[in-house]
Amino acid sequence: MADRPRVHGIGGVFFKADDPDALAKWYADHLDVGGEGWGGHIFNWKRADTGDDAMTVWSPFKASTEYFLPSEKAYMVNLRVDDLDGTLKALRSEGCNVLERYESNEQGKFGYVLDPEGGLVELWEPPAAEPGAP
Repeated sequence: MADRPRVHGIGGVFFKADDPDALAKWYADHLDVGGEGWGGHIFNWKRADTGDDAMTVWSPFKASTEYFLPSEKAYMVNLRVDDLDGTLKALRSEGCNVLERYESNEQGKFGYVLDPEGGLVELWEPPAAEPGAP
């Protein structure tokens, strides 16, 4: 493993809900999580190792979403990495179930791995100027 950890934070917590809008409203009304108008919430924070601005997204998805496939779990965790390509290569060499699914857009680069219990882990390398950060 490199001098720095592969994962340096939680990028997001995503879960299925029968009524994501109503659930998001409940969280906003009772726990002050959400209420931004898009159904989720962004927690802004600073990285302990670099002091850089960072964020974690919390967001319910429709129960019918196919975004979490091939996992059958009702949740997906997004983990932040500095070097997505290097992390995926290392995971493959370690025999992990790395999916061929790969995305790169203005929000950063995304790769996917299934954990041993079939949970989808989304690995995220944020862009240099992180979206949503203050």
